Amino acid sequence: MAIEFTAAGIRLDLIRAVQAGERAAFEELVLGCRRRVMGTIGRMIARPEDVEDVAQEVFLRMHTSIARLQDSEAFDLWMYRLTINATYDYLRKRPRRRRELRMSELPDEFADWASRRSLREDLDRRRTIELVDGLMEQLSSPDRILLMMREVEGLSMQELAGVLGISRAAVKLRLFRARARLRRILTLDAPQPRSLPALTAAAAQEG
Repeated sequence: MAIEFTAAGIRLDLIRAVQAGERAAFEELVLGCRRRVMGTIGRMIARPEDVEDVAQEVFLRMHTSIARLQDSEAFDLWMYRLTINATYDYLRKRPRRRRELRMSELPDEFADWASRRSLREDLDRRRTIELVDGLMEQLSSPDRILLMMREVEGLSMQELAGVLGISRAAVKLRLFRARARLRRILTLDAPQPRSLPALTAAAAQEG
């Protein structure tokens, strides 16, 4: 049976119609992708108005480059790559501000910290999230986005390799280094509330 949809449910014939220059098809494709694109951007950028601006940039890039997409079945990964690249460009160009990166959905690596007894005694979940936000903002944009893609978006090593255009081994190395830099920030740069040593120890136990 021929494949008619991408994994995200986008019709292949719609993608091909956009590639052929059909305006109505492009508008329909934007509507089909908008929720997913906005959700991905919104997990990395806090300000709603900026999320909208980055999304518009994503769709502009889609419009100007979709004709070069050779395999319509690869659209989902291609679109995700456009979204991540546009988000990275935004983060790289704008000055860092408090709460720029949202961690409203703590990944397991960070959620484990919140389960430690000292954190339960001294910090509620809200304060823990704010602490992680501040620490993550001290990372470079590539490190932040990589950790978000892996820990929050849940991309596999193979998917990360596809998005970044590098090998799985290179992804593992980058991820290892990003986590190491985060641990270093926890140890050296972060404010020192009473429970932070426990948070640092928990992070050091992560592979």
